Amino acid sequence: MLIYKVLRPAEWADLRAAGTSAGAPVDRQDGFVHFSTAEQLPVTLRRHFAGEAGLILLACDADALGADLRWEPSRGGALFPHLYRPLRLSDVLWSRDLPLTAAGHLTGELS
Repeated sequence: MLIYKVLRPAEWADLRAAGTSAGAPVDRQDGFVHFSTAEQLPVTLRRHFAGEAGLILLACDADALGADLRWEPSRGGALFPHLYRPLRLSDVLWSRDLPLTAAGHLTGELS
């Protein structure tokens, strides 16, 4: 199963340069890297990234993250994937820009 991480340009540049990242400020504050499923992603974008241009979408294989990935209740009790270790560039299966339109971010096909 693919899960998704949204990064700002500077966060993506840091991950590519260092090879690992503790994530965005909210991830470092919470002590884990926040991910979303395909179904959760549109609300995550509206709630936490509304109006932000230049975002990057990363896809990771949940199974490949192993025991460091935990599914925990969050918004409305839904289970969200949380990674309890730094995100590694080698975890990323693919990345792409998230265009911002008047209607919001365009995620396209998530496969």
